[in-house]
Amino acid sequence: MKYGLILAYLLLGSCARAPSFDVLGSFFPAWLFCLAAAILLTVVVRWLFSRLGLALEPPILIYPSLTALFSFALWLILFR
Repeated sequence: MKYGLILAYLLLGSCARAPSFDVLGSFFPAWLFCLAAAILLTVVVRWLFSRLGLALEPPILIYPSLTALFSFALWLILFR
């Protein structure tokens, strides 16, 4: 019985309302805003790297990885 309650608590702990934003009457999930901000941050980082003359190889892996890093970091910082 004791382990059943702990298991139920762990399984149902994330069944809360998902964070979302109201934009002109439509609700958008918070992860969508984190992804959009991450893409903008990645564009800024790419611009900074090009201004500094740094070339990252292979770019097909670097920039999507930077986008994922920024997206996950923003989600953790803003929504824990």
